Amino acid sequence: MHVAEAARAAPGDGGTLEESVGVVDDLIAGLPDGALEDVLVAAFWTAVVAHSQGRRRCGLASTPREDDHHYGRGPAIRDAGTLTERGARDLAGLARSASPMEAAVGMAAINSLLPLSEEWWEPLNAEEIIATQGAGKRVALVGHFPFVPRLKERVGALWVLEQHPREEDLPVSAAPEVIPQADVLALSGTTLINHTFEGLVALRRPGALVVVLGPSTPLSPVLFAYGVDVISGAVVENVDAVVRVVRQGGNFLQVRPHGVRLVTMRRKR
Repeated sequence: MHVAEAARAAPGDGGTLEESVGVVDDLIAGLPDGALEDVLVAAFWTAVVAHSQGRRRCGLASTPREDDHHYGRGPAIRDAGTLTERGARDLAGLARSASPMEAAVGMAAINSLLPLSEEWWEPLNAEEIIATQGAGKRVALVGHFPFVPRLKERVGALWVLEQHPREEDLPVSAAPEVIPQADVLALSGTTLINHTFEGLVALRRPGALVVVLGPSTPLSPVLFAYGVDVISGAVVENVDAVVRVVRQGGNFLQVRPHGVRLVTMRRKR
């Protein structure tokens, strides 16, 4: 799978962890600043709570697995314990980081600061959009979502690309072969965290529908400029309840009923 081209330095080895990532730079460029209330990196979800433009908001991002940082390699998140002393927009800059856990914190910060644009939102979920648009067609899905078994029954062909393949999944190394064949390309929002988003989108064939989905996905029209047609993300409506479940290790099926709304934005043609 494509990774950002800039050289990366492992945490703790003396190099910089930040690099220029075009889509991330563009997401950050339009953000307001805000005051941080909390930064939470839990088992499944990373949450950032910020106060900005008169609102108290919570942004979510999937927590990457960084088991090899327990000992020896240095910190996965630099300055842990002092992150709330930074400005929220400054924290969002961590989304450029080569450390996946830092990048997740940065993406959660971005999601906590994005202006609420309800006039753009539709009450649709990504599964239904992919199933409808993929009926009788070929679908490439980057990331194994819980709806995969249902989706297989509703589309012409489904290829699932995963970093940790299970069952009939394909390894991410198959992306250059599979994605150009797809009529619908659906990317997990985590591709923005691991900096594979731009490389994967570049593999799409002309005319393919591109969907970015999942709670990590920023609900920002910036993604439309990168070839995305549909953005499906999550809005936290009950900050305290959602943070409590995240803090206690809840997965998304547990978090969602406590105050998360799934919404979709479509590129205007």
